[in-house]
Amino acid sequence: MNPLPDPKQPLADQAGRPSIDDQAQRLIAAVNDAMATPTRYRDETPVPTVGSALPVPQPGRTPMSQRATDASVMMLSAGAASVPIGGMTALVIYALGHANPVSLAIGAGAPAALAVPILALSALVKRVKKAAPDVHQHIYQGTVVQDQRTVTNTTRGVWASTRNQLSK
Repeated sequence: MNPLPDPKQPLADQAGRPSIDDQAQRLIAAVNDAMATPTRYRDETPVPTVGSALPVPQPGRTPMSQRATDASVMMLSAGAASVPIGGMTALVIYALGHANPVSLAIGAGAPAALAVPILALSALVKRVKKAAPDVHQHIYQGTVVQDQRTVTNTTRGVWASTRNQLSK
């Protein structure tokens, strides 16, 4: 078997041009040379559990308080919920675009006309709750024992089953 030619030396035929076989041999030699050098390295030393390295930002949401997380989720949910409402509004406006101006005014005023009574009723209910606070009367006779327990609920599964565990 012929040894592979040195890829750095030019090969040529009688006319001084490199032949196809010589070019193929040079390509094979270059691939074999590239395969001989390692292209990756894995460090097997164990990583210390505690060190002096600075924290690295992780992908995803930034860490925030529970209150900020709840507010963020609420805003994202409201934004997602506004998509169908916006689509319906666009559909109504498109349908009303072929109507006369009086129909357009009625269609635009309908949501406000529905919202005003709902807001008035909710304000009335709030005032009634504030006007009549709950009255608690505790009358004890005999020995009084106060038992303060913490109940921990765990609800899991598709069919939710709650298991209450009292602390000892």
